[in-house]
Amino acid sequence: MTIGIILGSTRHGRVGEAVAHWVDEAAQAREGFDYALIDLIDFRLPLFDAETVPMAANKSYDSAEVTRWSEAIDACEAFIFDTPEYNHSVPAALKNAVDSLGSEWSGKPVAFVGYGAVGGVRAVEHWRQITANFEMPNVRNQVAVSIMTEFPEGRFTPAPYQADALTAVFDDLEALITRLR
Repeated sequence: MTIGIILGSTRHGRVGEAVAHWVDEAAQAREGFDYALIDLIDFRLPLFDAETVPMAANKSYDSAEVTRWSEAIDACEAFIFDTPEYNHSVPAALKNAVDSLGSEWSGKPVAFVGYGAVGGVRAVEHWRQITANFEMPNVRNQVAVSIMTEFPEGRFTPAPYQADALTAVFDDLEALITRLR
C-alpha cells in the first residue's frame, strides 16, 4: 500500500519543498504503510490539451510525460496533496496535473497539507470540491502551514502544534484506507 505525497508546486524558490520533505520525513517514521514523495516538477507536464477526455483515455496518453505521470499516480493507493494557495485557490500546475489524468485518481483517499498566507485553507477547500469529482474520499483534518509565521528568515520552522496536526492527518488517512479495504 503506497501513499503518494504530491509536492504540488513547480515555482522557482518554492517553499513547499521544505514542507513536503517535513511530511515525508514524518511519514517514513510510520509503520504499516509505504509513503512515496512525488515531486510534480520532475514530470514537466504539458498544458492539458488532449482531444480525448482523460477519463475516457483508458490510461493511453499522447504525451510521454503524461504517461509517466499516470504510472506514478496509478501506483499509489492514496495521496497527501502538499499544496500551496495561489490567489485564494489551487496552483495551476497541480490542477493541470490532476486534470491530465482520469481513472488513476478514482476512488482513492486523499488528505491535504496546505501552505500560504493563511495556511492554504482556501486551496484545500477547492481541492475538496475538485477531488469529489473523482469520488476521492478525504479526511477532515488537514495541516495549515502559515508562510507568514512558519518561515522565519526563509527557513521552514513548523509551529509546535503542527506535529500533532500532521499525525492526525496520517492517522485519519490510514484509518480511512483501512476502512475502505
